[in-house]
Amino acid sequence: MEIPRNTYVNALINRMNNGMIKTVTGIRRSGKSYLLFKLFYDYLISTGVTEDHIIQLALDSPENKAYRNADTLYEYILSRIENTHEQYFVLLDEVQYAITEEEMKYPEKSLGLYDTLNGLLRKRNVDTYITGSNSKFLSSDILTEFRGRGDEVHIFPLSFKEFMQVFDGDKHQGWSDYIMYGGLPLVSTMRTVEQKVKYLTNLFEETYLKDLINRYHVQKSRELEDLMNILASNIGSLTNPSRIEATFKSVLHSKISINTINQYIGYLKDAFIIHEANRYDVKGRQYIGTPMKYYFEDIGLRNARLGFRQIEENHIMENIIYNELRVRGFFVDVGVVEKRMNNTSGKEVRKKLEVDFVANLGSKRYYVQSALVLGTREKIEQEQLSLENIPDSFKKIIVVGTETNPWHTEQGTLVMGVQQFLLDANSLEF
Repeated sequence: MEIPRNTYVNALINRMNNGMIKTVTGIRRSGKSYLLFKLFYDYLISTGVTEDHIIQLALDSPENKAYRNADTLYEYILSRIENTHEQYFVLLDEVQYAITEEEMKYPEKSLGLYDTLNGLLRKRNVDTYITGSNSKFLSSDILTEFRGRGDEVHIFPLSFKEFMQVFDGDKHQGWSDYIMYGGLPLVSTMRTVEQKVKYLTNLFEETYLKDLINRYHVQKSRELEDLMNILASNIGSLTNPSRIEATFKSVLHSKISINTINQYIGYLKDAFIIHEANRYDVKGRQYIGTPMKYYFEDIGLRNARLGFRQIEENHIMENIIYNELRVRGFFVDVGVVEKRMNNTSGKEVRKKLEVDFVANLGSKRYYVQSALVLGTREKIEQEQLSLENIPDSFKKIIVVGTETNPWHTEQGTLVMGVQQFLLDANSLEF
């Protein structure tokens, strides 16, 4: 079953021959190899590029172990370029395998992989695309090393719209499946609950967890697992390392330090397992700092981490909306709006109101609230309160868990159902 991932194919097409290294990043099993070696490869062939002008290597494959040496890799690629006047495309999968252990520990040292990629950049007839699962050595380092000549395309697990293109059932059945098992492409092809549960559970334990422990030489693996459980249990809730440390002490009776917690959170972010949403003062136009929120890249993995026991649709829906906004290219923060209000004693106080998401892309901005149910007028007013106190005219939206035709409140806030929001690429423009 072929899953069309046109958003990412088009992202690569739009970057062809732009003089940069195209870096496809994403969580393990999100479809990076499929995107590069199947979908983008097929596109190149369809435009008349011949097979001998596409040089592709999967460096995580045992048969290509010899090419994990950066010098050997470079020599091999050059040997395949027979005509310097014709265009060649280089597709390299999981290039972190070409980074040595010493280079991982000391990134400031000369990195053979980046020397190789720099060499390819200087070849005017070579267009290079690479994938990797660890952002630490692919996003920030490549952008630094190439001084603006590194171009990242981040691929997410299947969005709900992509998921429904291959799901055998209606959107309501699809939603129930999606909020439970997420959007990893292989999961979407599985027929039984047992298959999905076993795959996601084993994937977390045998791939993600072991990969982190081995890559970073984690000594306190139990604490790392406990941290993942805490973050998974608190998606959509404000937290910070100090609060997490307090949880470790009071609930788990562990003396893990804030520095270790920060370090482990960094590992999870580098592996794209979680993402951090910072708080933004909408009126003051500045970032606040801690606390912040954490969301999982794939909700199925989050649920698997908790043994599929903590399925709270309101928090899961919020996580999915956050991911959807990022899939659409937005930079997403958690908004804060301060309002002067009278407390129960009649005294005027300053209260911080939360806007679930402030989504920015160039000159575009949207304020988005996630509300599972808007059953009463009081609930509508509660969800609108922060939006009403935003001192600008950018669009304000409340996404609800119930199916409804899009409508506007008296204050002009757009209300729509989550499924329509996710399935219609133009939903933000209603």
